[in-house]
Amino acid sequence: ARKLAICDVTATLATRIPIIRANQNAKWEAESFKEQGNAFYVKKDYSEAFNYYTKAIDMSPKNASYYGNRAATLMMLCRYREALEDCQQAVRLDNSFMKGHLREGKCHLSLGNAMAASRCFQRVLELEPDSSQAQQELKNSESILEYERMAEIGFEKRDFRMVVFCMDRALEYAPSCHKFKILKAECLALLGRYPEAQSVASDILRMDSTNADALYVRGLCLYYEDCIDKAVQFFVQALRMAPDHEKARLACRNAKALKAKKEEGNKVFKEGNFEAAYDLYSEALTIDPNNIKTNAKLYCNRATVGSKLNKLEQAIEDCTKAVKLDETYIKAYLRRAQCYMDTEQYEEAVRDYEHVYQTEKTKEHKHLLKNAQLELKKSKRKDYYKVLGVDRNATEEEIKKAYRKRALLHHPDRHSSASSEVQKEEEKKFKEVGEAFSVLSDAKKRSRYDSGQDLEDEGMNMGG
Repeated sequence: ARKLAICDVTATLATRIPIIRANQNAKWEAESFKEQGNAFYVKKDYSEAFNYYTKAIDMSPKNASYYGNRAATLMMLCRYREALEDCQQAVRLDNSFMKGHLREGKCHLSLGNAMAASRCFQRVLELEPDSSQAQQELKNSESILEYERMAEIGFEKRDFRMVVFCMDRALEYAPSCHKFKILKAECLALLGRYPEAQSVASDILRMDSTNADALYVRGLCLYYEDCIDKAVQFFVQALRMAPDHEKARLACRNAKALKAKKEEGNKVFKEGNFEAAYDLYSEALTIDPNNIKTNAKLYCNRATVGSKLNKLEQAIEDCTKAVKLDETYIKAYLRRAQCYMDTEQYEEAVRDYEHVYQTEKTKEHKHLLKNAQLELKKSKRKDYYKVLGVDRNATEEEIKKAYRKRALLHHPDRHSSASSEVQKEEEKKFKEVGEAFSVLSDAKKRSRYDSGQDLEDEGMNMGG
């Protein structure tokens, strides 16, 4: 029996010794890989360091420090999500691994999860109460939470500049947080800063082409730039990635409704049904007050219809709303200027044409400006047609007839018994009638008068 027992022990040792030696060799080899990884880490060759730490983990998968080292390398490569997984594995293997908890907190912080980060830093302080790094990172987490709170209030109040400010501050602590970047991009789009918003959304889509929020913001920028068909494509793609994305669904519905209503208005306008077109453009304007560029076009379209319906003051008001929404909208300035001309508000027309010509110095715009300036000049002198009470196309005979009638009406002898004030007024009017007839009864003078030229400057005395 004793011999058999000795034989069993010998056999067991013979079996275990190779295993023990193999495990020991694996640990030595893993440690060697770790040291090589450390050397590359010091040289800032993080990709090679990552490879050697991975080899160390493969040789010794239950060593918490190896996961911690690889996590540190991934953090230097800004691969925070992967680093977070390694940190969590490290603290699962060793809950007292202080560096593991600290790095996990930093990963959470960089990804914008301030609550989870705070829990990690509090655990570090339980293990090492005097850790100044953990104390500072805890304050950073609290700062992020405060910026999130302020941004939420700002968004509800539609104070999008405040939200952008808060997100910029939060991103200083959480540079890899897609949520903060998306919120900033959305607010930039709502502020009309489309290139900046598109840049942020595109950066995220390069890293994650399936990010529904980034697809939504990309579509929002196109939608607000009046590229509705392309915008709908992005909204549909966002809904494909996230069927419950409420903002994308609402934007997609608005985009389709806006396009349909605008096209319907255009159609009936071309058919000459101006009343229907006016109503359709009005309905389209109620769909989405945030779509500045499209609404500017709708106001201008409605102004065009208004001018056709002789609603000139309403047309001017619509053009004014259009240029308030889009200061670069030349067509709205031109439409308003024409309405000003039609209502004889020449100073306002000149102002609009000057703005247009300064923006786009074309021959057509120069001609329009000169014409408005001429009409303004003409409006500031006596209107001899009004003085005689005749139309601008009156014939020579009609002018003579009107002159005789007005001359008799205002002749001084007719008012000899009136007060001195009335006599002076009637005498003034009598002279104006004479001036008017002197000019309008002379074909050459009348032609020069109609063209806006100064008759006195040309040495053509108008007589009395």
